[in-house]
Amino acid sequence: MVNVCDVLVIGAGPGGGNAALHSARAGLSTILIEDHPAIGTPVHCGECISDIACENLNLTLPEHVVSKRVHGIRVIFPDGTDKKLSESGYVLEKHLFERWIADEAVAEGASLYLSHKLSSMEKIHENGKFTGWLCQGKGEHFPIQAKVLIDASGVGGVSNKLLELNPRPQVIAGMQYEMLEVPTDDYLDFYIWPKYAEKGYLWMIPKSGGRANVGLVSEDKPRTKKALDEFIQETHFKELELVQPQWKEKGNPAFGGTIPISGPHPVTFDDGLMMIGDAAGFTSPLFEGGSHLALKSAAFAVQVALSAISDDDLSNSKMSEYQKLWSEEFPPYSKILKGKSALFDLSDDEMSLMARSFPDEMANMSPLTKLAVCGRIFIRRPGLYLRGIIPAMLSFGYSRAKFYGW
Repeated sequence: MVNVCDVLVIGAGPGGGNAALHSARAGLSTILIEDHPAIGTPVHCGECISDIACENLNLTLPEHVVSKRVHGIRVIFPDGTDKKLSESGYVLEKHLFERWIADEAVAEGASLYLSHKLSSMEKIHENGKFTGWLCQGKGEHFPIQAKVLIDASGVGGVSNKLLELNPRPQVIAGMQYEMLEVPTDDYLDFYIWPKYAEKGYLWMIPKSGGRANVGLVSEDKPRTKKALDEFIQETHFKELELVQPQWKEKGNPAFGGTIPISGPHPVTFDDGLMMIGDAAGFTSPLFEGGSHLALKSAAFAVQVALSAISDDDLSNSKMSEYQKLWSEEFPPYSKILKGKSALFDLSDDEMSLMARSFPDEMANMSPLTKLAVCGRIFIRRPGLYLRGIIPAMLSFGYSRAKFYGW
């Protein structure tokens, strides 16, 4: 017996759940598979999304998935200088958020199969024309035959691995704890402190009931946990209690994962195939946020899938419309990566000098304000212009390009 569908979505994270939801709403027969026995765990991210992203996604969040409303981001530089990016949004209970999206997809008619892991995918041709995929794997509902595959399998990118479409992406390691009684004024605190997070950053993301996620991402992957523990022991977090997050019953309270940081894959599509979210390399390179990009790329993928199935054209050429859609709207990765590299080439003192030149509120700086910032830096340390200070400064703005906020 072969299960047949229009769209098979691989992975029930935020991108996969949203792809299944949009696909089912569009009237396409949809199967959503997840290799874990439950949706939403383990949690891999900081759990936040801005109002701007929600507006762009036409996303109305139910109360039970929201942990806290927040005012925006505070960036804290090595000497303690802090600057704000005020832009309201939400901290989520991410496991509940992902389950909610999957439940909505099922309510619209999608079939959800847990503990199903894809292991092989084979192209089907009829009279020389590509007509779909035959997928095998672990789980009672395999084999599955689908016209279109949407790969939302995360940083591992199962289709990329099986088909060898792109080189393996560069990744950064992230880890966090949930802590209690954390002081907050309802801003997300991001610490650019290379002492602990090499070419990365640390964070405090407040949640309801005095809880907060305190974590770190760093390119020094073997030292991630040790560096995070040192940060906690050497700062005001030292006396605060570590607890198991609500979704985790036992084991080490630390949780996290790896995040792609090299930008989108050169190829994000093939015959009847599109990669979304982390599986396509869609994270914002400076602060590594990815939920909003996963959710939006899911909507783009379903838009192309619906058109392809309606036109009876599942070819590589037809699927290329997907890459055009996301590349025209997503933040300019090459510019952000250039600025990020320039930022981390600066010394702690140079980073802090740059920060002291910014206004206290960095959101929506006018061209005149940006010019004044450049003037202050030039007066204090003209040599910084040769060190790439301009791309470093611009990377903060590019990370919030168009509709994506934080």
